[in-house]
Amino acid sequence: MPTAAELVAAVREFLETDVVAATEGRVRFHARVAANVLAMVGRELDLGAAHAAAHRDRLAALGVADDAELAAAIRAGALDHRLEEVRAAVAAAVADKLSVANPRYAEPADDRDDGAG
Repeated sequence: MPTAAELVAAVREFLETDVVAATEGRVRFHARVAANVLAMVGRELDLGAAHAAAHRDRLAALGVADDAELAAAIRAGALDHRLEEVRAAVAAAVADKLSVANPRYAEPADDRDDGAG
């Protein structure tokens, strides 16, 4: 029995190799979008639990239970004396999100081969 990650990867590969190659225009575009979404789902399946645990640990180290409480503490100035820790925790959370959405987003623009550099 294949895992969810294996199923997602198989469908993504089918879209990227068979559907994109056999279509054009709108259908090709939507097949590429669907393949990209499945790549994100695959990364979330691979990384999501570890990211969630690390985020909980970062929040706990700051003395807050969740993102809403972190935001409220920041707005209230309760963490002003720990600004570097807050910055590091937020930067790590953003890096985790980027590693799921598209790992290339975290690369310097000069290193990307996406036409956006």
